[in-house]
Amino acid sequence: MIEKATVTQRGAVLLGKHVACDAYEENRPLRVVTHAHADHTGGLRWSLRECQKVLMTKATRDLIEVLEGPFGKRLQDIETLEFEKPLRFDGERITLFKAQHILGAAQVLVESEEGERIVWTGDFRLEGTPVLKCETLVVESTYGNPSCKRSFDVDIRKLLVQMVEERLKTGTVYMFGYHGKLQEVMQILHDADVEVPFVMPEKVYQVSKVCESHGMKLGCLTLTTEKQAKALLEENLPCVAFYHMNSRGSVGLSNERICVSGWEFHRPSRRIGTKEHMVALSDHSDFNGLIDYVRQARPKRVITDNHSGRHGEALAKEIRRQLKIPAVAMPCKSYQATFS
Repeated sequence: MIEKATVTQRGAVLLGKHVACDAYEENRPLRVVTHAHADHTGGLRWSLRECQKVLMTKATRDLIEVLEGPFGKRLQDIETLEFEKPLRFDGERITLFKAQHILGAAQVLVESEEGERIVWTGDFRLEGTPVLKCETLVVESTYGNPSCKRSFDVDIRKLLVQMVEERLKTGTVYMFGYHGKLQEVMQILHDADVEVPFVMPEKVYQVSKVCESHGMKLGCLTLTTEKQAKALLEENLPCVAFYHMNSRGSVGLSNERICVSGWEFHRPSRRIGTKEHMVALSDHSDFNGLIDYVRQARPKRVITDNHSGRHGEALAKEIRRQLKIPAVAMPCKSYQATFS
C-alpha cells in the first residue's frame, strides 16, 4: 500500500511515482496544491524552486496570491489545470476533480500506466463532490471520529438567513469564520435577497473579489476603511460585518455576533455568549459523509490522512470494521516532523 500512496511526516500526500500533494517532498517532480488553505500550501516556495511542475486550479492560484502574498515571477511557474482535463507525465496521468470545500478546491486522481487509479480526496463536503472510483484511496479525516455526526435534520443555510435577518433589526451583525467559508455565507445571504451592505477588512475583501472573479455572487461589498462603512459600524446601522475568526476577540464585542463552524454536531446553532451564537455550517464532511464516500468509491485499500486530520486512526478503524476494507492511518507515528 505504501508504494502506491502514503502520507509523510511533514504532511505530503504521495500518489503513484511522481506526485506529492499539499506539502513539499523532495524527489517528487510534481507538486499539487488541492486548495488555498494554509495547511495545504506548506513548502510552496520550495516546490516552486525544486519541482518540475506545480499544479493547481486557477482559482486556487488566485486565492494563494492574496492569502500568501505575491510570489513575483515564480507565479509564472505555477501550471493551472481545469477540472477533468488530465496532464500526462512520464507514464502517469494526473487529473483534478471538483471538491466541494472552498473555491477552487480539488480532488486528485493519478492513473498508472497499468490503469490503476489512486485518489486523494483533499478536504471536501460530500454534497456536491463527485465520488471517484479507485483502487487506492487517501481520504481526509477532519471529522473522522464516530462522534462527529450531524444528526439534526435542519436546513442550515435557511436557518442562517433567518438568524441574520432577525438580528439586522437591531443594527450591525458581525459574522466570523475562515476564508472561503465567509464568502460562502455572503453567497447564501445574497441568494436569499438579504440586501444590506457587506462590510469587511482588506484581506476578506480581496478574497471576496477573487471569488467574484470566478463567478460567485456575493452582494454589495464595502471596505471597513471606506466612509460609508465607517458610518454604518459607528452608528450600528443594519449591515453584516465579515471578519476572520482570528478577529473574534477584538471586534463587534457589544453587537449581535454569529460564528460559523463545522465543530458543532449536536445542534444546528447554540448560544456561546450574551449576543453570540455558533452555527453549524461546515465545509467538511462529517463522519457519515466520509464513510459514505469510501463506500461509494469502492477502493481495495484506504489510507486516512493522519497529519492534517485529527481522527485518522479512528476513521481507519471504522472503515475496517464497517466496510471490511483494509485501511491504515498515515503517518503512523505520533511524532510529526515539520518542514523549515
